[in-house]
This record gives sequence, C-alpha cells and structure tokens, in this order.
Amino acid sequence: MIIYGINETTHDSALSVIKNGEILFASHSERYSKVKNDWFLNQEIINNAFEYGVPDVIAYYENPFLKNLRLFFRGGKGGDVPYFKTNSLLKNIPVKYFKHHYSHASAGYFTSKFKNATIVVLDSIGEFNTSSIWLGNDNKIKKIYSQNYPISFGLFYSAFTKLLGLEPNKEEYIMMGMAGYGNPEKYYNKVNSYFPNTKKQKYNFHKGIYDWDELVDEQNKFDIAASVQKVYEERMMEFMLYAYKKTKCKNLVFMGGCALNCSANTLLWKIFDNVWIMPNPGDAGSSLGAACALYNDFVNWETPYLGYDIKKTYPIDNILNNLKTDKITAVAYGRAEFGPRALGNRSILADPRDPDIKDKVNEIKNRELFRPFAPIVLEEYSKQWFDMEFDSPYMQYAVKCKKPNLIPSVVHVDGTSRVQTINKKQNKHLYELLFKWNEYSGVPVLLNTSLNIKNEPLLNDEIDINKWIIKYKKNIN
Repeated sequence: MIIYGINETTHDSALSVIKNGEILFASHSERYSKVKNDWFLNQEIINNAFEYGVPDVIAYYENPFLKNLRLFFRGGKGGDVPYFKTNSLLKNIPVKYFKHHYSHASAGYFTSKFKNATIVVLDSIGEFNTSSIWLGNDNKIKKIYSQNYPISFGLFYSAFTKLLGLEPNKEEYIMMGMAGYGNPEKYYNKVNSYFPNTKKQKYNFHKGIYDWDELVDEQNKFDIAASVQKVYEERMMEFMLYAYKKTKCKNLVFMGGCALNCSANTLLWKIFDNVWIMPNPGDAGSSLGAACALYNDFVNWETPYLGYDIKKTYPIDNILNNLKTDKITAVAYGRAEFGPRALGNRSILADPRDPDIKDKVNEIKNRELFRPFAPIVLEEYSKQWFDMEFDSPYMQYAVKCKKPNLIPSVVHVDGTSRVQTINKKQNKHLYELLFKWNEYSGVPVLLNTSLNIKNEPLLNDEIDINKWIIKYKKNIN
C-alpha cells in the first residue's frame, strides 16, 4: 500500500510517500513553489511524488475539526482549505486524519531504532495540545500526559522572537544565535516571570509580548535573547525530567518545532542515555509522521536525502580544487535533504581555517554578520575536535569546540559549534570529500551551510542551480 502523508495550512507544507515500510519520497512544498515557508502544496511537488507511485490513501497530519473548533473559540474563522482537496490527482483519494501531536510522536518514534522510548513533543500549538509525553512500546504509542493551549513552550519563544523584531514561526533560530552574544543574567528575572514553571505563564503569548516596558534596541537585544534561551532551557529540562519520571525509560524521542533548538538539545544527554530527534521534527516532518501513524509500525529510516533528485556525478575533485583555490564552493547533487538543514547535497562548503570566510559567506547569503555556521567533521575525528560523546549526523547539538583557533569560522562567539558528523554510510561522496580535504589540509572539518539566500528556500532542482550560477557564482569565486 502506498501512503501519502500531507501537512498543509501551516508554515512549511510538505508531502511524504511510504510503501510497505519504505520511505520513498519526502520534501517541502517551498522547494518547488520557491515561496519560503509555503503553507500549501503545489502541482510540482505532487508530480514529483507521483514518480514514486499513485497513493492508495492520504494521511493528514492534524484533525481539521478540532483545529477549527479552537479557532472558533478564539473568535476566528475556520482554517484554510488544503490544496490537495482540490487537486485533480488527489481529491478523490480517501483521507485518514490524525491529531497533530500524535503525528509528531509517530514521525519520531517510528523512524527511531528504539522499541521502547519516552516521547516528548513540544511546539507552539496543535489542535489544542502544546506539550505532550508519550510512551512507545513496540508499535504502540500511548499518551500519558499533555498540556493545552495557551500555555506553550513554542509560543513563549516565538513571542520573544517577535519582540526582538524578528518574524515568529520563521526566525526563532536567529534569536538562538543572538543568545550567544548576550548576558543571560541581565533580563533573567524578568523573562523568568513570564514563564516561571512548566504549568504557568504570565498570559497568552499568541498575542506576543505586549507589556515589555524596557527599551528593545540593538544593544540589549542580545541580552534579552540570552535570557530567553536560559529560561527556555530550564523549563525544557524540568519538563524532560518530569517525562522521564513518568516513563522510567532512558531512550528519548524528541519532536515538535522546539526540537530544532540545538543549544538546548545538548542538555538532553544529562537525563537520557540515547536521544533521537528526527531531522525534520517540526510540522513539515509531520507529513511523514501522519504516514507512519497510518502505517502504524516502524519504517526503514536510512537517510534524510529523500527529495528531488539531481542525477549527476558528485564532483569531488572539482569541489576540492575550488576549496584549495577559492576557499569556498557550492554543491548540488543527488536527492535534496528532508528538513531545514543542508547536509551536503544542497550546501555551500568553505575552508573553516580562514577567519574571514564566515563574513564572506554571510555576505553571499545576505545574512546578518553575527550569524554562525556549522562544521561538518569526519565522525572518527569528532571527539578530538569537539566536546561530545555522541554522534550528530543532522546538526542537532551545539557543543564546545576543542580547537577553536584552528577552525575559527565555525565556532560561535560562545565557543560552541553546531556539529554535523559524517561517516561513509550516511553519504559516501561527502565522506570521501572530507577525507581528501583532511589529507590536504590536516583538518577533518569543513564549513557547511545551506545553498540559498536569506528568506529563500534551499535550491532544489536544475533550474535553481542554473539561476544560482548566473546570479551568485561570481560572489563565491
């Protein structure tokens, strides 16, 4: 049976395809429409999905009736109509609906290697749930605790994102980067009063922060960000400890948009022995989660490279030569990554030894100059270069760099790096490139960032690549 998992009418619409436990395809709508955080599917992504089979059934990531009920109680109108409901290829396919947090939990648990797990979902809001704890046993997922709107980890973080002049549900990761430049103690007491414990918040953060009576200027934005990050981390760890006490299971599956906070994620290892965060833990990943929920069993998760396929040879020698001569290059090869982070198939790569490369890449991408970049490191060298006792193949943890003077362009101001580890099984071409780079430079690390410009989706297909070459290649060379 072929199942199409779909999420629409929310930021970052996506479509996934599974057949008999195999993940055949998964991608974001924005990669095809070129509209950042596109809320709806489009004909292009559906056409790509149909290359992997015609669906027998559609699994939808949330319950529209419950969502509309919440919107009604808030005095709003009903939700938008999903594109697939009117699409000629999909509108007559039977549809099964699953609750929002169950789709998140299914996406994480059924792609994990655990047969028994504590499952935690933290996001802004589902239909009503905003945080939930589940217990996974074999192919059964049972909810054991939930907390409802308006108390919300995600809305708390997004509200302060908006206070700093950033766009909520889109630029929370920028505030996380800003936190490294600030003093977390300066506004800690005040920020903490907005979220004093996991069951209490000052008011409904859906409306934003509307009673902040101190100046929010460029000088203190970093201090506010640092204080918010600290309070979020404390509340998250309190919730995680509560989850562990409820389940007594040391395997953690963490899902929801909050699972993209790599600075906080590193703390999870203080409680749990094993942690799995599916590389696309937000709403887009729930397209796969809904399909898994319908399949109701573990799927064969092997790789995040599940999207559009650029069928060409991985140009290892050309990339290496560009890095030697220009210190920076771009690569677009094979299937696109499913998730918000480029993992080597749609990436800009650069020499991390050059302290000026960080500013140059930020200028190419039209990003703020304070924004950090991630290192990709050969797995067998990761513990020599970074303070980590675990692998991090999907850039999900920020850890201290042990040799910051040797790779300054991938070390944040607070001394941490959001590490991506790589081995031959994950991506043999990328591994071979890193291996050859290490032989040349003596450094098993490259700067790796997404092949895009700020506020634009990752480059996806051959048309995107040709446009990039014409418009931006001169900036790289």
